[in-house]
Amino acid sequence: MILGCALGPRGPVLLAAKEDTVTVEEARPEGPERPAGPESIERYGYRQELRRSLGFKDLVVYGLVFMVPIAPFGIFGSVFQGSGGMVALAYAVGMLVMLFTAASYWQMARAFPMAGSVYTYAGRGIAQPVGFLSGWMIFLDYVLVPALLYLIAGVAMNSLVPDVPVWLWLVGFVVLNTAVNFFGIEMTARITRIMLVAELIVLAVFLVVGVVALAQGKGHDGGGFTPIYNDATFSWSLVFGAVSIAVLSFLGFDGISTLAEENRESSRAIGRSMVAALLLVGVLFIVQTWVASLLVENPDKLISDGDPEGTAFYDAADVAGGVWLAKLTAAATAIAWGFANSLVAQAATSRLLYAMARDRQLPGFLAKVDARRQVPVNATLLVAVVSLALGLYMEQRDDGITLLSSLVNFGAMTAFLTLHASVVIHYVVRSGSRNWWAHLIVPVVGFCFLGYVVYNADVAAQELGFIWLGIGIVVLIVLLAMHRRPTLAGIAGDNVHDGASDGAGDGKGEKG
Repeated sequence: MILGCALGPRGPVLLAAKEDTVTVEEARPEGPERPAGPESIERYGYRQELRRSLGFKDLVVYGLVFMVPIAPFGIFGSVFQGSGGMVALAYAVGMLVMLFTAASYWQMARAFPMAGSVYTYAGRGIAQPVGFLSGWMIFLDYVLVPALLYLIAGVAMNSLVPDVPVWLWLVGFVVLNTAVNFFGIEMTARITRIMLVAELIVLAVFLVVGVVALAQGKGHDGGGFTPIYNDATFSWSLVFGAVSIAVLSFLGFDGISTLAEENRESSRAIGRSMVAALLLVGVLFIVQTWVASLLVENPDKLISDGDPEGTAFYDAADVAGGVWLAKLTAAATAIAWGFANSLVAQAATSRLLYAMARDRQLPGFLAKVDARRQVPVNATLLVAVVSLALGLYMEQRDDGITLLSSLVNFGAMTAFLTLHASVVIHYVVRSGSRNWWAHLIVPVVGFCFLGYVVYNADVAAQELGFIWLGIGIVVLIVLLAMHRRPTLAGIAGDNVHDGASDGAGDGKGEKG
């Protein structure tokens, strides 16, 4: 039985959910309890089980670590080739696209301050079946991301220590991260702060050495502004095609929303932390790729031949400072992707599974929370097992990293399209909001930008992504046939009080 609290026509009511029935009864005051206000999930029929211990700074750190401030190190060559050398421009456009997406997350997080990410927002903003399919697509992103990170880290570590095979590095990273996550979200937060500082130090070293090297005349002679604009190769389709690759570096800011039930501040902290993390990491991406692009000795060769070994950034670091800097950046990539980033990825993915299981859209055992540490233990363990299995399988494939990257990007971007639609439907269509900027213009423009990125994405990614979507539709049909229609607890009370009510009818709502 699940006890929760919602707002009924005559005040607070208790929701008691047991099996397939939901009963509603008037709440009786039984001592001091936390009121079921806009920041409480009890009004949606849920019990607060996760510990609220994260503040704004913690959330920003999570976003930064999840996105990895040095993420371009690992995919620099692919973005360089795809953008015709305009890597900095690709990241600038990618940041803009993701900022529109973060704005939509901000609005939906205000309306529904609970774990579940786009799954929760689409399910409550549009309809429960749509939420299921959105969760299914973002599930593709969240579940595959840890495996991708472990695989890239294993390959990087193997390049530094060839005697240790990739699969052994992969197993080690999975076991280490799972153990840390079992200790609770506070332990994870402390570890991520340390790792973030280490990544920023490595990045600072590269930038200082790189700028000095450029001042000494190292690198190519293509001109200082070619990474942001090159009239010889520029076209919007080329840039947006590169953005579809570069966006992999930004994926993770949305993981902040899965920690909504562990946020101790107001629901606005979720949106503010997303925007702050995106702006900070976006600037870092642009600066580091700008410097690295100018250090590429033969840009034309990199554009024509690509970067099959994934060493383009380390080669640029070698030009700037020698072998020591190349090894330092490679080691930083391995540790950041295999430990810091995947640590947060596993935490966020387990929260998504927990939220979907709590709503009976996944097996109930995934909703089990450790009473002492307040961690979704079964969901955390399942993520570890799946990541390990996928990582070991993809390690045997020549195109394992490419295949995983394509699937991750497509799953995230299609789910984000649904998110933008959720803002318009929930606020404008249902709630009658007149905040045209935040609730109509921004999500529509964001939808168009993102749609163009998907349109210019790799064909293989589109094919595999639509196959996954088709499987999700089949699963949904089976659930409906079994009379297990996706439901969200307390759905009848969702529109009682949310962000749209703050001026929805008179146009005086908050613009942010």
